[in-house]
Amino acid sequence: MIEHYLRPDSTAQALDLMQQHDGAATWFAGGSKLNAAPSKTEKTVAISLDNLAFDKIEQQGEALHIGAMCRIQNLIDSELVPVALKQAAAFIYSRHVRNQATLGGEIAALQPEALLVPSLIALKARVVLADGRESDVEDYISADKRDLIASVIIPDVNLTCLGYNIVRSAAGLAVVTAAVSIDKDGNKIIALDGVSPMHNGAARPVRLRDVEKQDLKGELLEQAVADAVHPVANIIGSVEYKRYIAGVVVTDLLAECQHLAEEA
Repeated sequence: MIEHYLRPDSTAQALDLMQQHDGAATWFAGGSKLNAAPSKTEKTVAISLDNLAFDKIEQQGEALHIGAMCRIQNLIDSELVPVALKQAAAFIYSRHVRNQATLGGEIAALQPEALLVPSLIALKARVVLADGRESDVEDYISADKRDLIASVIIPDVNLTCLGYNIVRSAAGLAVVTAAVSIDKDGNKIIALDGVSPMHNGAARPVRLRDVEKQDLKGELLEQAVADAVHPVANIIGSVEYKRYIAGVVVTDLLAECQHLAEEA
């Protein structure tokens, strides 16, 4: 339960406050995760990021720099954001939540549904941390300790990328979220959420590197994806169903992505 709410005016001050309240403090961005079950925080000190100017969207050459405090709805509304990321942002069904939630929060929150993360992995996104270090999104979410994100870099806004989210109803929980991309040299990235064993209460997004290396299509690709994932059965679906649907979705996305890449 949050008992103290602090509003630092600089990144240095924010990091200092976190160090002072180590163990009791949490970063407060949009607050959509901290105040809602099942991700409601047990920390007592909230350190707000509102005054740190982490909300800009800027294009630098072919790269796009997005502040970690950028609201999810702003990603959809911005003309600079690539279609694949707009698509992923729209997987968050509630506009109210999209107006509240932030890009950095969606990456950093260890939650059952990481709806944007597969597309960020497929887009080869990197996070820039508050201390200046950079990390691939994939490496960042794999770490047990997740440091403060200042911005996210999409290195190539023209990368051919598509994503899809399987749900049973518009506002239902995601069964599988998938994203694929193909670069100019034909290199593929396949990323999924909802198909890995639970870790600290959530199934982390995964990248299927072994499948990417194979030149498979159709039923062979479907089977390779199904064999590569290890989902957990729950109220959303059985292991068999999740493996099957993951294979179908990835195969369809990759075929469409290859078609778009050939037309580009």
